[in-house]
Amino acid sequence: MREMFAAEPQRYERMSLQACGMLLDYSKNRASSETMALLLALAERAELKKWIGGMFGGERINNTEGRAVLHVALRNRSSQPILLDGVDVMPAVRTVLARMEKFSGAVRGGSWLGFTGRRITDVVNIGIGGSNLGPLMVAEALKHYQQPGFSVHFVSNVDPTHLVETLQPLNPETTLFIV
Repeated sequence: MREMFAAEPQRYERMSLQACGMLLDYSKNRASSETMALLLALAERAELKKWIGGMFGGERINNTEGRAVLHVALRNRSSQPILLDGVDVMPAVRTVLARMEKFSGAVRGGSWLGFTGRRITDVVNIGIGGSNLGPLMVAEALKHYQQPGFSVHFVSNVDPTHLVETLQPLNPETTLFIV
């Protein structure tokens, strides 16, 4: 990296940007100007703009499952509708997010109890792909804000050894599973 910055003194200025109060600094990655040009050319050839438009437009761009990719609806905090087959999905998304917030608050606050009436101390997330990576990334990013006495665990391997090792120290009376 030192050599890259020495060769390109304006590297930080060229390879970082600020938006919405956030800084995206990709200058400290081993990408050259040529790498960036090649990546932009690849995005152009892959028609990335078209696919992004399709995602935001509710088109069925998930060819494997033949359905729309509505992750953007979960992150939409505007009044902008997100349409699926001509229907705005945002009212339903807001309802589900409100229910999730209420439920997670009850779990963290101790009013939602395990099957024997004891407070939840551990949450085990079982998932693969985005059902593991997204929650894991959020938990990792917010771990310094985690309340004491409350732990989150992740199982993503189909090999039962990972599950057995994760569950071994946990108390079933105080463990909540998310699948």
